[in-house]
This record gives sequence, structure tokens and C-alpha cells, in this order.
Amino acid sequence: MAANEDSPTSVSGPARVTRHSEEATAAGIYGVIVSAAVMAAAHQNTVVAVELAVLVTLVVYWAAERYARVVAERIHQGHRPTWAQVRQQLTVGWEIVTASALPLTVLAILGLLGRDVDVAVLWALICSTVLLCVAGWEMGRHGQLTRAERLVSAATAGAFGALMVLFKAVLH
Repeated sequence: MAANEDSPTSVSGPARVTRHSEEATAAGIYGVIVSAAVMAAAHQNTVVAVELAVLVTLVVYWAAERYARVVAERIHQGHRPTWAQVRQQLTVGWEIVTASALPLTVLAILGLLGRDVDVAVLWALICSTVLLCVAGWEMGRHGQLTRAERLVSAATAGAFGALMVLFKAVLH
């Protein structure tokens, strides 16, 4: 069974980590990890500055990944990509940005409520960790793993988020 919007156990909407394809799911997971790393490493004084740092970083990563794909196509196909191929590359991979919507929303809401930047970032990192655990759990479900194997899968994925929380604690 493929992950889709009708799946009762997948996280829905833009915050959903599992997506319609392998590439989209991988980009989403990667985006959550990168955004968590940026939040953990950010030494910004405001939530808005952290949000901008995360969004700019994710867009740069998306653009770099798309550029690398276009260049790789040219190298391996031996000819210049068509405008249709370039256009197609520019319409995919946005999950690297959109999968971080929920952690960034948590960050923004806590900032609007007047919470300290470090507290808001900590809760956004916890949200990212939960999303990664859900992705690990979903991977196990779709990979037909046993419940124990799914727990290991979820814990392994969540470890990336937990490392970012630890990284944040050590840096600040």
C-alpha cells in the first residue's frame, strides 16, 4: 500500500512527511532534517530571523538539487536538456521546503505568543523529531516490517531530530 492522502495513519496536509513518490518522500525527510539543523545552529535573536534562515536555506538546497539534476541529465544524456525537461525539474522536489511547514508553524506561533526564541526553536525541533518518527513508522508499515522493526525504524528516524535537539542544547 503506497502512502497517500487517504492513508489513515499518515500525517496529512503540507506537514505530511510521506508523499506520493519515493523521491518526494526522500525530499520531505531531507527537508525536515535540514530545517532542524538550521534551527539548531541558528544564533538569531528573533523567530522571524530563524524562519527566514530556514526558508532561505531550504530554497537554496532545493535549487542546488534541481540544478544538479539538470546538469546530470546533460552529462548522461549527452545533449542539452529541453525546456520541457528543465521546466519539469523546476516543478518537483518542493517537498524539501514544504515538509517543514509544521515545525515552522510551531516556531511562528510560539514567537507570536511571545515565547523566547530558544524555547520556540526547541518546540519546533521537537515537532521535527515527531515528524521524523512518523516517517520512520510509515516506512516500516509500507516496508512490511514487524511492530518491533517499525519501532526501531521510527527511533532511528527520530534520532536525527533528537541529535538536533542535543546540538541546540550544546550550542546554547
